Amino acid sequence: MKNSPAYCFELEFAVRDSEVDMFGVVNNSVYLRYLEHTRHTFLKSTGIDAAHMQQLGFNLVVTRIEIDYKQPLRSGDLFVVKLAVSAVTRVRFVFLQDIYHLSSQQLTTSARIVGTAIPPNGRPGIPDDFYQVLHTHLA
Repeated sequence: MKNSPAYCFELEFAVRDSEVDMFGVVNNSVYLRYLEHTRHTFLKSTGIDAAHMQQLGFNLVVTRIEIDYKQPLRSGDLFVVKLAVSAVTRVRFVFLQDIYHLSSQQLTTSARIVGTAIPPNGRPGIPDDFYQVLHTHLA
């Protein structure tokens, strides 16, 4: 993002050969997996397990993703995904996630992810414990 948010979590990765396309760069769909894995790892680090929430009847869902691809990643590149909690209400949450190439510290990708939880009653709403955890990590 133009003004880097106050990140609360980061996770390092290495690009695998199987993640690049015929042009030798990471396929755009793979970035979604990097971002998702980072969000899930962040949540687990705070005591929130998406799989356990689903067992309780709460499905965490992404409702919108905006991604700006700035520079490509290539096989073998080392990079870090940084995460900030941008907003949280009783109905939705927003994560800002940026990907930086480790050796150059260049921003390669910026994303804004909006999501919610769908409880057993089917009406979007964030469970209290999830809300409190995200609220304490607001940028």
